[in-house]
Amino acid sequence: MIIDIREIIAKLEMHRLWIETIGEQGEKLDIDEIDLRNVDLSQYPLDQEYITDCIFDGMDLINKDISSSLLCSSTLISANLEGVDFCKSNVSYVDFTNANMKAARLADSECIETVFAKADLSDANLVAGLFDEADFRNAVLLNADIRLATFESVSLNGAILTGIRGIEEAFIKSINIGTLEKPIILTDEEARKWLHNKSLNNKKNIW
Repeated sequence: MIIDIREIIAKLEMHRLWIETIGEQGEKLDIDEIDLRNVDLSQYPLDQEYITDCIFDGMDLINKDISSSLLCSSTLISANLEGVDFCKSNVSYVDFTNANMKAARLADSECIETVFAKADLSDANLVAGLFDEADFRNAVLLNADIRLATFESVSLNGAILTGIRGIEEAFIKSINIGTLEKPIILTDEEARKWLHNKSLNNKKNIW
């Protein structure tokens, strides 16, 4: 959808006021199907917003607070999301392909069919996140923390998992270590053991 940038800025200003006054003034940001690539979001708060089916591809959002938000079906392909806080957000059906997500926080987030293919999640906090049919193919999860996270039908083919933490405390239901065309499904303790072995591997030793 094409929209006047001034209109988006006005909505962002209203959202800022809504946050600053704890909802007494302004209005919560709620937008859908907007291409935000030409909007400078650096000076605006993005936490607690509803942004669905929007485009953030290639944008620099380093260290932004996007916690307690709804981002469903949006695309953040090749975006710089280093240090971004997605805590308690719903990022289901979001496409993070090739994004820089180093040290990003996805704690207690909902990630149903979320695509993290080729994304760099080194040192990311995935604690208590729900990863259902999430796609981590060829992603980098060096030293990522998955304590209390739920993995179900998660694709991990080609993922670098060296140093991944919290495996014993995670809820590992099922993972796919094969391809989407020729899946190799591991469940429960077999899947946990595979993850543990991968966590001890050399960075270059991928499936």
